[in-house]
Amino acid sequence: MRLILLGSPGVGKGTQAKALAKHLDLLHICSGDLLREAVNKGSELGQEAKNFMDRGELVPDNLVIQLIMERIRQGDSKNGFILDGYPRNVHQAVELDKVLLSSRQEIDAVMCLEASPEVIIKRLTGRRLCSKCQATFHIENMPPKQEGICDYCGSMLYRRADDNEETIKNRLNVYQQTANSLIDYYKGKLLHIVANEEAGVVLKKMLEGLDGYLKDSSRN
Repeated sequence: MRLILLGSPGVGKGTQAKALAKHLDLLHICSGDLLREAVNKGSELGQEAKNFMDRGELVPDNLVIQLIMERIRQGDSKNGFILDGYPRNVHQAVELDKVLLSSRQEIDAVMCLEASPEVIIKRLTGRRLCSKCQATFHIENMPPKQEGICDYCGSMLYRRADDNEETIKNRLNVYQQTANSLIDYYKGKLLHIVANEEAGVVLKKMLEGLDGYLKDSSRN
């Protein structure tokens, strides 16, 4: 099974993608993680990507898709994968479909997480990241055992500079400008999931929605 997870910043894509991947025994592929890993390893693709990142430019779609396909071709993707953070626009979606088709693959379903601006603002303003391993915490929903300290590596936690209410609202507006066309592109495979509740409730909704969708698809 090959899935895509869509949603605005702060809607919980990363958290739900990891949980869903574990539950369904699928490979979780996060485009941002792949880029950082490639850069840290100094691979050929990583060095190319770093040149763009160092200039503050977006990494070209063809490089990101190459990284994604390299990861998909590894042995642990035999049961399928969940894409988190890619595609972000219709052009990327079209290019992804072309590359998958060349490997006789296609996306089976696209899940779009949706939450109210109030919920998203609360989530992002309370988010804290580890300065070393980038583990994610939340001051209310998932606090560290020791305030300000990462549970995993003991490094200091920090709040992203753009995790403030004004910037978050701007980011949501930017997301919405491209989201509508992307959602329309995937309308035949799209599942809308309301993600205002806590993570466990949202995961249950996703599993139930996906099960119903796959059953309907098999009958058509």
